[in-house]
Amino acid sequence: MRTVLDAPPRLGALYAKAALGAVGRRGSALPGTELARADVAVDRDHLAGYARVCGFAVGDALPPAYPHVLAFPLQVALMADRAFPLPLPGLVHVRNAITVHRRIDAAERLDVRVRAERFVAHPKGAQVDLVAAVAVDGEPVWDGRSTYLARGATAPEGSGEPAAEPAAVPEGAPTATWRVDAGTGRRYARVSGDVNPIHLHPLTARAFGFPRAIAHGMWTAARSLAALQGRLPDALGYDVAFGRPLLLPSTVELRTRSADDGWDLDVRSRKRTHLTGAIRPAAG
Repeated sequence: MRTVLDAPPRLGALYAKAALGAVGRRGSALPGTELARADVAVDRDHLAGYARVCGFAVGDALPPAYPHVLAFPLQVALMADRAFPLPLPGLVHVRNAITVHRRIDAAERLDVRVRAERFVAHPKGAQVDLVAAVAVDGEPVWDGRSTYLARGATAPEGSGEPAAEPAAVPEGAPTATWRVDAGTGRRYARVSGDVNPIHLHPLTARAFGFPRAIAHGMWTAARSLAALQGRLPDALGYDVAFGRPLLLPSTVELRTRSADDGWDLDVRSRKRTHLTGAIRPAAG
């Protein structure tokens, strides 16, 4: 069943709803609902703000990870509902894969759809994929798959066989060194809508077991792409696995190497790997 929304869901209200409903009876299987928005116009000011926060040049083309922020409110709306089998508080974003089929211009009107699939057992609990698709006049232009882990949760019998994670880059000189300041989580929250308290302030992060606020994984993924802008094809696939949380503030190093007409990369600090990724050309 597809439900078309007239406006993006308000994420602050959804997080509050999810917190209040975290305890109690939930659905046992993934809901069959697909949430969608039609004829979505890109807000140029919002796009420019996202580009600046993530390190992209401001321009007419959407950065490869930008459609994720359009789909993310629909993801949260699905996960915040009591019919969803896993409570949103405590879900950990462990993997993300996107495919950009072609350059997307900011003037194009977008149709965005999100559904949940692959609710499976995991050695540490249960995991689920939130799948997004973006189209222009019926033409697929972007796909995304966000994998979330619920530690200690149970799933139906059977387990998924995840693809091998991207490998870390061998030791060597970093491509770039970033000083990631304490306000990074708040700035990315403003442009992404992801106002999960673990990203916003040390006090709210400590309530969830972190010594300090942590950077959004999708900020780290986008910042890594931005470091390679000008050397990426218009059509690409980008697969990332998220490792140790990136505490704020921190100094991190990006390492890259060319591979298979694309790039392998990782982001590290003090021998802790925060992200590994692989970028490859994709068919248009």
